[in-house]
Amino acid sequence: MAPRAEATVIDAGGRDLRVTSGDRVIFPKTERTPEFTKLDIVKYYLAVEDGIMRAVERRPTTLERWPKGVFPGMTLSTRDKGGGDAFYQKRVPKGAPDYLQTARIQFPSGRFADEICPTEIAVVGWAAQMGAITFHPWPVRSDDVDHPDELRLDLDPQPGTDFADAVRVAAEARALLGELGYTGFPKTSGGRGVHIYVRIEPRWSFTDVRHAAIAFGRELERRMSGEVTTSWWKEERGERIFIDYNQNARDRTIASAYSVRPKPGAPVSAPLTWEELPDVAPEDFNVATMPARFADVGDRHAAINDVAHSLEPLLELYERFESEGHGDMPYPPDYPKMPGEPKRVQPSRARKE
Repeated sequence: MAPRAEATVIDAGGRDLRVTSGDRVIFPKTERTPEFTKLDIVKYYLAVEDGIMRAVERRPTTLERWPKGVFPGMTLSTRDKGGGDAFYQKRVPKGAPDYLQTARIQFPSGRFADEICPTEIAVVGWAAQMGAITFHPWPVRSDDVDHPDELRLDLDPQPGTDFADAVRVAAEARALLGELGYTGFPKTSGGRGVHIYVRIEPRWSFTDVRHAAIAFGRELERRMSGEVTTSWWKEERGERIFIDYNQNARDRTIASAYSVRPKPGAPVSAPLTWEELPDVAPEDFNVATMPARFADVGDRHAAINDVAHSLEPLLELYERFESEGHGDMPYPPDYPKMPGEPKRVQPSRARKE
């Protein structure tokens, strides 16, 4: 029997962090990138400490764990299909350190869970040591888990569109945000999409924030007809950018800024300035390149907590659309029937019936 490899102990914000099997390959080598080990992933998160903590601090956070690595053919277990090589961890795993704090959150079903709630970089490093590569924080803080402090706008390219299309829509989204008096902070999704975050006052419910996202999406759809869609039904989206309003529903999360994504080459979700957005490619940012960029320019979302906006302008816009006959929209299929929600029947099928 081969001798057991010794653990590596590294400093994580003043705490000793023990990393076992640090030489385990998590991302194999590609034409553009070297292989990345578990220790590389842990060190990456420590290198972008201020940024990742700004994204997840005091937020209930779901961990996306790939303990066997990210190799071709490996799959992620989902709500609909289990048995994958990777999984989402919503409850605190066994063996958590005593300095880890939790926050109790409620799912749409009414069930509760205690999720990790990072308060220091050692928690992020420990999660990475446990095979977590992506962090999915809720848009709330631990002291008030029912009132989001963040509006999340997810610009999701559909088949036939790409990152450049999402960037073009993001430019119009920026103009709309300016008209509303909002400051938005863009980032790459780590794939083909663009995410825009807006800090809001924690005064409104998840339902209100979701309505605000619907209103924003509808207004973009009106301004960019044929390029943007809010249709929940994939068959009706066409070759357009989908504004995924349901990312603001309770229990829906988006990979945080600086999160590593489970794709070849270990890409990361990169915070950007608006001026940078048209000139970058998502693959520019990965576990190897982001630490140097971070050391050079810092966190592009450093000012995100400076101002919290009122949601009223978007809620008023939602009411205007509602008065024109455009009410609520479908929730994800695993949700219970929600107040005000229309029938979950694809409109084209409903017309045939």
